[in-house]
Amino acid sequence: MQSTCAEIQAQLSDRVLEITINRPERKNALTMAMYSAMAELLNSAASDPGVRVVILTGTGGVFTSGNDLGDFLGGSAAGEDSPVFQFMSALYHFPKPLVAAVSGPAVGIGTTMLLHCDLSIADDDAMFQMPFVNLGLCPEYGSSFLLPRIMGHAKASELLLLGKKFDAQTAADVNICNEVVYSGEALGRAREYAVELAQKAPEAVRLTKKLLRHGTMETGLAVIREEAGHFQNRLQSEEFREAATAFMEKRPADFSKFD
Repeated sequence: MQSTCAEIQAQLSDRVLEITINRPERKNALTMAMYSAMAELLNSAASDPGVRVVILTGTGGVFTSGNDLGDFLGGSAAGEDSPVFQFMSALYHFPKPLVAAVSGPAVGIGTTMLLHCDLSIADDDAMFQMPFVNLGLCPEYGSSFLLPRIMGHAKASELLLLGKKFDAQTAADVNICNEVVYSGEALGRAREYAVELAQKAPEAVRLTKKLLRHGTMETGLAVIREEAGHFQNRLQSEEFREAATAFMEKRPADFSKFD
């Protein structure tokens, strides 16, 4: 199984497909081409009997710093026909176990995609953030629905409204991650879990995953779609343009002129 994008690597071994974000010079920031490649790999793996488990990880000691703002300034990144939404859909509907290995920064969708993984292992120096409001945006990928369910309304409000960074232990405490390991060990531990899962009865594993998510699938998808519509509108907003311009100019965003 091969990736259509050089910045997304794919390797299959022992019925485990490892998908690696490989753009270390930009802290693994995600472009439209990278989203498309990951969506294609997941869709292929979903129907391939030779794949029983997928691992998601990043190179260079970074999971992903989130979206490439250069792409997002184009304003067409969040519609249902966009590569971003196609990736979200492929990951959301993936019927087999997904295991994430997180090192370094996991920003924006780097954090919210973990809500759709079955197991997430983080190095103890991993750092998480959902800075959507800070960028003049809104929550995405079902996070406004899932985060209050897994950690309570108060903590979800804190993480989404303030958009501050939080460490791996906090991520584990609020149920974003399953386990925190020493720096550099997350991928190895993820591989151990993936091999273990790949050796189990495959239909039983898939059915268990389906049953675990049965009560939230339709609502979650509806929320993802609603968020995507708002997100698309926010990408056209002056607030986002100010935030993105400030980020590129390495200055604080000034929202004082907005009502």
